[in-house]
Amino acid sequence: MTATPAERRKGIALMIAAGFCWSSGGILVRSVDLADPWEIVFWRSVFMVLFVAAVLAVQHRGRVIGKIVEAGMPGVWTGLALGATFFFFILSVTQTTVANTLVLMSTGPFFAALAGRIFLGEQVPARTWIAITVALAGVALMFADGVGTGRLAGNLLALGVPVAFAANVVLLRRYRASVDMVPSVLLAGVFAIVVAAPLAWPLEPTARDLVVLGVMGVAQVGAGCVLMTVASRWLAAGEIGLLGLLETILGPLWVWLGIGERPTPLALVGGAIVLGALLVNAVAGMRGRNAVGATVA
Repeated sequence: MTATPAERRKGIALMIAAGFCWSSGGILVRSVDLADPWEIVFWRSVFMVLFVAAVLAVQHRGRVIGKIVEAGMPGVWTGLALGATFFFFILSVTQTTVANTLVLMSTGPFFAALAGRIFLGEQVPARTWIAITVALAGVALMFADGVGTGRLAGNLLALGVPVAFAANVVLLRRYRASVDMVPSVLLAGVFAIVVAAPLAWPLEPTARDLVVLGVMGVAQVGAGCVLMTVASRWLAAGEIGLLGLLETILGPLWVWLGIGERPTPLALVGGAIVLGALLVNAVAGMRGRNAVGATVA
């Protein structure tokens, strides 16, 4: 089904809002007093599950369990992959700069393209191979910087996010499934709670921490994913990926303005190379689709 101009404008507005929600993750993590990343994951996931369950209950008149069952095994695998990204993100942000984490996370489309080629035999356009090569040069600069600044472990953890994203994409295509994102987000939160709870015990949040973590679970993750789910009805995948780069651009800006955290010059150069490769590849892909009359399924 082809989206009307009004629907596309609505989808773009929703994705911009989603990008703003996601971009708050770094500054919110920096705002809690908790030092244990496992406990941060635990509480953020608790609040996210409560929010997403409420959204499902309103949307489907209380049929929360039924919607989860309908997602089936693809929904479970999607939830596991998404849950893994929660851990990688929080653990990375606690060991490197927010800018490094978000830039390395943004390489997800490239990892997905490589995984699709290796495991599913999907063809990768020449422009994407060129973009991957350029982006890898930027990643190499960021890792070289990490060795000298003690942020190597954080950078490695950040790469876990796009790897989990790529696994998610491959599994969905292998199953030929169209999984409702909202139940998958709820499952991701449940899985994260189960894993994090024993590692986070004893729980020691302050009242202020609970407020900040509540905002993370509801506004940053929960609302962001719900907004993207609605936007995906009217936007092509390339448009969603391009607008999703707002998180990578805005996230470091909030941390810089809020607490003065700045990446090193070498990390900035590497990040600019990665973002440039992503941007050029995404725009080229969108133009290619528009030329043949892209439609929204």
